[in-house]
Amino acid sequence: MLPTIIDIEASGFGRDSYPIEVGVVLPDRHCYCYLIRPATHWTHWDSKAEAVHGISRQLLLEKGVAPKQVAEQLNQLLQGRKVYTDAWGHDISWIGKLFDLTGIIQRFNLESLRGLIDEGQIALWHPTKAAVIAELNLTRHRASTDAMILQETYRRICQPATRPAMPTTDVGTR
Repeated sequence: MLPTIIDIEASGFGRDSYPIEVGVVLPDRHCYCYLIRPATHWTHWDSKAEAVHGISRQLLLEKGVAPKQVAEQLNQLLQGRKVYTDAWGHDISWIGKLFDLTGIIQRFNLESLRGLIDEGQIALWHPTKAAVIAELNLTRHRASTDAMILQETYRRICQPATRPAMPTTDVGTR
């Protein structure tokens, strides 16, 4: 069975940064993505981060979902699950910031994806990930795309011949 993967894009790095997009891919490969409208006191903005993920603050203000709604939807989708990330140190603080803001108790556990793979698989990770990006033409640096890339990379290094290639359509919300 494939792991549930989460990826988070943020306003930048450091203490004042906050989550702006959350992407989740479930073991059945269904994908969900949530743009987050910044709270009024979330003002930090790093133009370098925007250049990487391509999400403007204006887009978040126009199309983003209220943080409380995102936290509720994540809990509904992920309740009781272990959810894996490749950037645990950053992602746990950004998820924590989202749930702290809303006063909602987080109902899922965030774990490091590295804990699922051994040293031999770690050596295969980067070349396999590059192949996944090239083969599936998943070049957009967004949360749901990144989560799909991580899950497919995991599948290829851990279950090389057991499943068909990942679909390239996003069936979640945008």
